[in-house]
Parts: sequence; structure tokens; C-alpha cells
Amino acid sequence: MKTAANRYTALDVLRGMTVAGMILVNNPGTWSKIFPPLKHAAWSGCTPTDLVFPFFLFIVGAALSFAFAKYNDGLNSASVKKLVKRAALIFITGLALNAYPFYPTTLNHELTFGENYMVYLNSIRIFGVLQRIALCYLVGGFIALWLKKQNRIIVGMVVLMAIHWLILVLFGTGDPFSIEGNISGPIDAALVGDKHIYHGFGVPFDPEGLLGVLSGSATVLFGFLIGGIIRRSEQKIDAVGKLYTIGLISLAIGVILNIFIPINKPLWTPAYVFYAGGWSILMLALFIYFIDVKGKEKIFFPFKAMGLNPLFAFVMAGIFAKTLGRMIKWTTIVVTDDWTIKETTVSASTWFYKNVCAALLGNNEWGSLMYALIYVTIFTSMAIWLYRKKIIIKL
Repeated sequence: MKTAANRYTALDVLRGMTVAGMILVNNPGTWSKIFPPLKHAAWSGCTPTDLVFPFFLFIVGAALSFAFAKYNDGLNSASVKKLVKRAALIFITGLALNAYPFYPTTLNHELTFGENYMVYLNSIRIFGVLQRIALCYLVGGFIALWLKKQNRIIVGMVVLMAIHWLILVLFGTGDPFSIEGNISGPIDAALVGDKHIYHGFGVPFDPEGLLGVLSGSATVLFGFLIGGIIRRSEQKIDAVGKLYTIGLISLAIGVILNIFIPINKPLWTPAYVFYAGGWSILMLALFIYFIDVKGKEKIFFPFKAMGLNPLFAFVMAGIFAKTLGRMIKWTTIVVTDDWTIKETTVSASTWFYKNVCAALLGNNEWGSLMYALIYVTIFTSMAIWLYRKKIIIKL
């Protein structure tokens, strides 16, 4: 079922489910007690959480196949303008989200406000989820519309992964797929500086860095190819059969490649492209079966609503999290029995977790999950309200 000339309901549903998943995994009640299925793999390997982002990039490619059909799947001034404009808007939005609230919320009282502000500016992360989406949309979309034909796009997809693999192997040190030996981190550090990239792995390494755009764009091309198969299928039950076959083959290729190249999300390795791509295809086939073949669209309505305003919901969730976690705080002053004064500062998000979620389910993984589910419910409700008002906010 199509919701509009260039929309496909099953894609909207999968996109909505994916964005809900992104919000869910990004907002636990406490990072020290994450619900186990919502954890990323420590490095190599793949958990359900590690499938969320590639699902979105895959959907970007599949949706691009529908959206650019009016350009006869080819490059022209109109399609190039649309690619560049949208990629720029998404990248800038991601950078602004990283910079929000645009001023330092933690001050070093030994420095002036101006000096604190410079420290803040010098630590803003350049890359991120939206930035990766923007660059992969631009590169993958350009290649897809340039090559046009299915066989050529397959070759382009393989070439991107091969170049990515060669750079890792030729310029890495020791184990080129390890956190210590990969070249991806040093490339980003050289490009934007250590202070502007992610440090969550203990070393300067950004899982959404520049090198991964190559293989991430291959994921977009994978989605574009699948979108073309869906568009050309007169009977959707035939599309379901084709997608299940391709999905299973892709999973098998990913597992086999894993023997030589680890399935690794932070590096977005070729094995990861095929493995995550296989699951993306199977999930899309499942939704096509229930929605187009069985006519069960209504039960997926919340995801459909979320899928019509995905980036807006993601951005608002990020702003909301930073506002509650960094900007809304209060200090409690307690005088102990020995007349010592203790000050405790707590954020609004921490207060809600401790006094609602942890109070009901305990300060554990279940309390953390409850907080995340409440968070998703808030933004799903917002998406449903926008849907009811027939508001679609596009970047």
C-alpha cells in the first residue's frame, strides 16, 4: 500500500520502528545498568542494538529508489541539487544537535566565561548519526543515480566495500580491525582533531567517522537495489519471496566473511554490511507480507506515524535528553550530624529515573528499561499527533 505517490507504507513502518529503536537504545535510565539486549557489542560482534543504525541507512537507500523514480533513476541538475541540499541540511542539523545547548553547562570556575566557552567549542563532536546519514545519503545516492543499472550498482557497492577494506588493511597496524590498530580513528583525529571525536572506546575513535562513509554508502546502495526490486514487482507476494531469498543469502555471506573480516559496527566492515543488510531485508519482507499481502496495516499504525517524521522525532528526542540531563538541574543542601554541609546536584532526568522508574522496579536493568520505554512512548505520541494533524516535517 502506498501512502502517497512516492511513499511506501512498509518502508514507513520499518523506518518508524527503526527510529523508535534508536531513541530506545540512546536513552536508558542509567548507562551503568542498561537492559542487556539494548547494549552494543563491546567491539566486534552484533547485538540487536547494533542492527538499528544500518536498518536506517538501508531504508534511506530503499526510499531513495522510490523518491527519485521521477528522475528516471538518473543524475540531472534536479536530482543532484536535491541530494546536495538534503545532505547539507541533515549534516548541519546533526552538528547543531551535538553543539546543543550552544553554551557550556559545566564551568571551570578558575576560568573566565569566555575561556570556558572556548573549551566548550573545542570539544564539540563533529561526527554523529545524522552526519553519517547525510554523507552516506549523498555518496550512495550519487552513485546509484549515476550508475543507474542494477548490475552496475552491485559493482559500485562491492567497490566501495573493497576500498574500505583495503584502506583498513594497508594502513592499519597489528590487527587492522582492532580498536588499537585500525586506521579509521587516526584519520578522523588528523582531520578534525582528537577533541572533536568520540572517546567512548577509551581512545580517540569515532564510530560515525569519515572512513565508514564508504561502507555505509554500500548499505544505502543495498537498500536502493531492494527498493528497485519492490518497485518492479507487480505482485507483492513475489517481492516477499525474492526479498527473503536475498536476505538469507546476504546473512550467509556476512557469516562467511566474518571468518576473515569481523562483523564490526564501529568500523562498518563488509561482513557487517551483508549481515545487517540481510536482517534489514528480512524485516522489510515481513512488513510487506503483513501490510501488502495480508492487509494488516492498522496494527502498525504507531510505527507508521513515527516513520513519517523520523528525523524530526530523533532530533527532538536528542534535544529533550540534553535539556533534562544537562540544563534542568537543582542542588540539594544537607547538613549532616557533624554539621558538615553537603551539596548534591541532580538533573531532571536522573531525578525522574530514581524517583519513578527505580522506585517502582529497582535501580537495575528493568528500571532502566522502563525509563527508555517511557521516553519512546513520549515521542511516539508526538509522532501520532503530527500524523493526525497531517504534518510532515522534512529536512
